[in-house]
Amino acid sequence: MSETVAVIGGSMTKFGQREAWIRELLADAGEACLDDAGVPSDAVEHLYVSNMASGEFEGQTGVMNALAHDLGLLPAYSQRVDQTSASGGAGIYAAWQSVASGASEMTLLVGGEKMTHRSTAESTDIIASITHPAEYKHGVTLPSFAGLTARLYLDRFDAPRESLARVAVKNHENGTRNRKAQFQKEITVEEALESPIIADPLRLYDFCPVTDGSAALLFCPLEVAEEYADDYAVVSGVGGATDTHVVHEREDPTTMGGVVDSSEEAYEMAGIGPDDVDVAELHDMFTILEFLQMEALGFAEKGHAWEHAMDGRTKLDGDRPINPSGGLKSKGHPLGASGVAQAYEIYEQLVGEAGDRQVPAETGLACNVGGFGNCVTTAIFEANR
Repeated sequence: MSETVAVIGGSMTKFGQREAWIRELLADAGEACLDDAGVPSDAVEHLYVSNMASGEFEGQTGVMNALAHDLGLLPAYSQRVDQTSASGGAGIYAAWQSVASGASEMTLLVGGEKMTHRSTAESTDIIASITHPAEYKHGVTLPSFAGLTARLYLDRFDAPRESLARVAVKNHENGTRNRKAQFQKEITVEEALESPIIADPLRLYDFCPVTDGSAALLFCPLEVAEEYADDYAVVSGVGGATDTHVVHEREDPTTMGGVVDSSEEAYEMAGIGPDDVDVAELHDMFTILEFLQMEALGFAEKGHAWEHAMDGRTKLDGDRPINPSGGLKSKGHPLGASGVAQAYEIYEQLVGEAGDRQVPAETGLACNVGGFGNCVTTAIFEANR
């Protein structure tokens, strides 16, 4: 029998262009998370740090050891978790495993990345190293995959270009309610449709920004959670999956197989289905990914997610709000932090602390994607309040 795992605390730094370097960003989130839970540093037995590329971006390695020192967690076991842009989700899986297995009674997960000090070209090149070498040598980047897939989706399912713009508009509107989001300004459909082309048919407002930031969560067994908190979230399901490394080898580029497989595992563990999810945080690095994940998760029928965006069903007051935090699109995308920040938003929603963006929710889902769906973690959380 595995332990039932709860989340009793969380935190997120301001996302955006920060002067702080990776060690300071991680320490800020970790300290705030422990303070939020009211747990002393010497109670932490395991520390996981989700981080994709501190070595490439800053020349800083050993970030997990440094953070354990900076937070006074010694002699806690520490480990860095790298699963490209799904590092945060992989960290959730690792932290859940550490508690569910009985190996740790208090596990701290901190995700972070420092990126903005590099040029756009340098950052794009570091991120593009996710791709297969055969694709990389031809100059293929994640934005180009997004453009090709978006064109295929719009043509195959007769979806209007406006539907993608509505994703950007919704997430920017949500971001104005999140004081820690990188972008806190509303945009119009017209502005989105008239912004510069980046990877046809996708334009500037279809892409997330380059971001610095960090986020943290504290995990423990259910019986320990009851000692520290009245309101907390339970990790009821978690699943991970890997899809083909070479994107063009996929049978259908508009189907994210890793999302399908990881969510099926998470749903089965939680004993629920897609209709039971009240709110979700999806990996909208590009607007088209919100549609692809909605369909792979069972939130919409194949080829029909765009209709949900057009009808307003994914807005804060809709049937199932998607990305109330602002998503990666507005909140920002500091690679290793993103999956942790997604789950932090779900935690905030479930304990009723999301403020102006609070929605009625008892069950939430976070889906964190690496590359263009190469690796995925899906986690389901339920309220205990």
